[in-house]
Amino acid sequence: MKNHFALVTGASSGIGLEFARQLAQRGYNLLIVSNVPEIHEAAEKIKSQTSNQKPEIEVIDLVMDLSRQSSARELYEYTRAHEIEVEVLVNNAGVYHDKDILDDSEGFTSLILNLHMYTPAMLCYLFGQDMRERRHGYILNVCSVTSKIVAQRLGTYASTKCFLSAFTRSLHIELHKYGVHVTDVSPGAVDTGLFSIPKWVTKAGKCLGIIASPQMLVRRALRALFWGCSKVTVPTVFWHILCFIILLIPTCLLRLIRRLGLF
Repeated sequence: MKNHFALVTGASSGIGLEFARQLAQRGYNLLIVSNVPEIHEAAEKIKSQTSNQKPEIEVIDLVMDLSRQSSARELYEYTRAHEIEVEVLVNNAGVYHDKDILDDSEGFTSLILNLHMYTPAMLCYLFGQDMRERRHGYILNVCSVTSKIVAQRLGTYASTKCFLSAFTRSLHIELHKYGVHVTDVSPGAVDTGLFSIPKWVTKAGKCLGIIASPQMLVRRALRALFWGCSKVTVPTVFWHILCFIILLIPTCLLRLIRRLGLF
């Protein structure tokens, strides 16, 4: 199956890199995409880590800005031109954001809307049609536990992830009978170095099951994907409880919190 590939976006570091690494260990050739040149280093790292066990694995790295509306079509056409059959699509590219909506620039607002909604949806649309025709394939969309949270400073981030989560669930239902598995993985806090918190806090959070390691997150996500699950949240219990509590907070209390400058 020389031309059967896993396509992972946002794979230069963190969760995306771990997705690529574990998919290579499962025997998949890789097409990894990022908007930064570090994607080349990521490709070399994966090759060196899998060279002993999977020396036949092919890793193609591509620098592309996925926040452009034309990028999904360009990426799809790239795979067709190079006869790359995408069996697994992992839509991981994204940016974490915690800021008031109107304090953002117009450029960044456009970027996050395209990156979290338009591009992954169009990649699902384009590659999903091929998978439906073959009656086989896997699509994993990296959403977020914040998709269930309506609160200040998370307006843009949480709303875009909410769209992606709802889109993924609908696609899961539509494609299930065609043998195409579509899964929403909704991470909580993950130890990727994204947050500037002390090491002891991270260590304690991992011990308590509040913070997940990228390895554990990806392992559970891929297991859910290949089992045909519609959704998996990692870590689980704490974040389900937290999201439920936040949903109980009335809007008037959120306004008071904002007025007091607490968040």
